[in-house]
Parts: sequence; structure tokens; C-alpha cells
Amino acid sequence: MPYDTQPTASHFINGAYVEDTAGTPIEVIYPATGEKIATAHAATPAIIEQAIESAKSAQAAWAAMSGTERGRILRRASEIMRDRNHDLSVLETYDTGKPYQETSLVDATSGADALEYFGGMAATLTGEHIQLGENWVYTRREALGLCVGIGAWNYPTQIACWKGAPALACGNAMIFKPSETTPLCALKVAEILHEAGLPAGLYNVVQGMGEVGNALVTDPRVDKVSLTGSVPTGRKVYAAAAEGIKHVTMELGGKSPMIVFEDADIENAVGGAILGNFYSSGQVCSNGTRVFVHEAIKEQFLKRLTERLGNAVIGDPMDPDTSFGPMVSERQMKIVLGYVEKGQAEGARLVTGGARLDREGFFVQPTVFADVTDNMAIAREEIFGPVMAVLDFEDEDDVMARANDTEFGLAAGVFTRDLARAHRVAARFEAGTCYINTYNDAPVEAPFGGSKNSGVGRENSKAAIEHYSQLKSVFVRMDDVEAPF
Repeated sequence: MPYDTQPTASHFINGAYVEDTAGTPIEVIYPATGEKIATAHAATPAIIEQAIESAKSAQAAWAAMSGTERGRILRRASEIMRDRNHDLSVLETYDTGKPYQETSLVDATSGADALEYFGGMAATLTGEHIQLGENWVYTRREALGLCVGIGAWNYPTQIACWKGAPALACGNAMIFKPSETTPLCALKVAEILHEAGLPAGLYNVVQGMGEVGNALVTDPRVDKVSLTGSVPTGRKVYAAAAEGIKHVTMELGGKSPMIVFEDADIENAVGGAILGNFYSSGQVCSNGTRVFVHEAIKEQFLKRLTERLGNAVIGDPMDPDTSFGPMVSERQMKIVLGYVEKGQAEGARLVTGGARLDREGFFVQPTVFADVTDNMAIAREEIFGPVMAVLDFEDEDDVMARANDTEFGLAAGVFTRDLARAHRVAARFEAGTCYINTYNDAPVEAPFGGSKNSGVGRENSKAAIEHYSQLKSVFVRMDDVEAPF
């Protein structure tokens, strides 16, 4: 291994790396080869206690600082992150298997964007004055206290920052638990924040599986839980957090629709479908995996899609020319291949792909099914891999009803040259994040999140501030108090 992927220790607590080898070993596997590249240990009860204690003891002084001071540290961290983009991208590629071509442009850079954006916003988090005759009310925007972030394995660096940046900007402390599949990158985020001047204890990283997450979520000292993950995991975490009446943000799964009308620009529509199905080997929660294509252009769309998929460079993720990498794990690869079998058994037409590649690592070919019907498993269930379902339609009202006929509501997209139709369709989508003539753009300035079973709350943008702070109202009476006796 040309790059040292073994972390200094498993956890980052109170400004330093901490190890406790009594915790369950977590083997880190490089998805491109299947080889073990690091070992971490799940947090023991003692580690969890240490993280909570250090966070609680540091939080009040951090909240008492001015937003300008807090923001300066976050912005400094964003600069360090950008300076180290290469090393962070290499680590992210080893952690996830995603091509360096992708991680170098999207992962640490979007994390740095979040730190910069919320660092800039921290000084603006003011209250409101409400005049009521001679009396008045003023509001104070205050920190929640201790936030727990639980990450997914597809964007470990980004998610660590998407949760950490607004939490810290608002004056909270955070304990972040990465996915056990990708435990390496969040440690670097913690390290950089500490180097940038973040006081010890305010951003702790602890490793572990579900039981560690559960211990954090159910601890009465925790005030807020933010999860990125699957709907089944979300249900469990939401229920556990509800027991303690904790604030919650859930960014869960999706089976998002992408509608391509007959007047769409074919090249852009195909490009959007590629971004919404095969970027990160299809391991993106907002992916538009139900692609509804108007019957008039379906075969033209499929032909051009197949041609462009032929340009995918599948291989060593560290090679800058590689544009398509492996699944994150053997388990995920098997899940995806199981759905490919289901699609064929249910009678969908396999247009391209559909097999594991004959090489080491967990590679699955970019796969496209056509003639998919709404009731097939590949059109109903989130696959989280490079499998696209293409469905036919003719009528706008019909396709809208079908697009919205799902438990999910994370994202949706439409491709058309008709401006009125584009905005009409976007308004009718039952989804939190929608796209017109593009797909999967996620700037930090825009709110991101879902409706229905795809989650609650929003990440990014000023909307995230509402989910990491609370308002206190203070009524000030200038005249005399009138009482009944």
C-alpha cells in the first residue's frame, strides 16, 4: 500500500487520538482489491463516556464566544482542507473505492464548502426585536447543546462536514460516528478542525456499529441527532431519539424519478441519467433511478445512453483516468447483483451490463433495464448501486401520478425544453430536492433533504441553522403589570 491508511488511533476525543483495543475490531477493506488496509476498534462504553463528557464540558464556553470568532475557526479549517485536498481525496478513495477523479473534485471540496459557508454565516445568527407599543419582545438564537451525527459510507468526508459545520457555527458540540464501512475520513476532519483552533472536545469522532450509535442516541445528555442512512435505520434512530424528545434531522433513502419528455435535449438527458445513476457507482441517496422516458424518444435515449456508458473507464480508482469504481463492500455488491437477478426474473429487458466484472474487488458493470413496469422490485426498492430502470410514458398526468407513487420523496428531476412544463412538473413532484435539466447538483447554498419516508429537516443553506439552534423569546414590559388581584 503506497499510502499509510492506518489511522493513528480509532477515535478522536478531546483534541487527541484515543485508542481502546477492547472494542470490537473493525476491518477496513479497500473495495478495489478486497484487501485489508486498516483496523479500527468500535467504541467501548468508556470511550463513549469520554466523548460525551469532553463535549459537554467544552460546549458552554464555545457557545459563549461570538459567532465571528467561531466562524473564523471554521473558515480556517476550510482553507486547511482545501490545501490538503489531494491527501484527503486519496484517503477517501481508499475508504470508499470511489475514483480519485471523483473524490478530488467532490468530497473534501464540498466539505470545505460547508465549513466556509457556515463559518461565514456564524456571525449573522442574530435574534429579532418585536415592538408591542411600549413593550417589546426580543428573541435569542441559542445552541441546542450536544449534537450526535451518524454518517453514511458513501460520502464520509462530506457528511462529517455537512453535519459538523452548522452544528459548530450555532455553538454546539458534536460527536460524529462514521459508518463502520468507512471509518477513516472523519478522523481527518476532526484533526483539521482542531488544528484550525477548534477548542478540544467540540468535535469528537467515535467508531462503531449500531450499538454505539444507539448508546449515543439514547443518552439523556444528547440534545440532537442527525442521521444520514437508510429508511430502516432512520426509523430505529428516530424512535430512539423520540423517547428523549431530542431534535432530529433525517436524510434517508430514495427511489427518485427522473422524467425525460419528448422535447428534451437528448445529450443533457443522458448526461443527467448517468450522473443520477452511475456517479459513485450508483451509491447516492438522491439518485434518479426510475427514469421515465417518453415513448417517442425511448429507443433513441437508450441507444445514446449505451454508447456513452461504453466510454466509462472502469479500473484502478487511483488512476486519474478511471471514471467508474467498485461497490463499497462485498455485501453491497451482492445486494446489487441480487436486484439484477430480480429484474431479469420479473421480465425487464437488460439493455447493458448486469454482471460482476472479472477482476479483483467489488466491481459491478453499469446496468440498464428497459421495459420496466412500476410494480417490479427494481422500480420500487432502493438498490444503491449502478442499476437504472427505464420506464415508458406518454402522458404528463399519468407520469406524474406514477412518479409520485412511492414511499420515498428525496429527489426528482425533469428534462424538457418547455419552460412552463418544467416548472409545473417541479411543483407537482412530491420530493424535497428537485432538478430541471440537470441532476444531483448539491451546492451548500441550497437546502437538501426529503419528504415522506426520505427524511425530515434540511441540510445545508440557512435552513440548516433552524435544525441546529433554538429560539428563546424574551418579553420585556415597560409599563405596570396588571393582575386580577
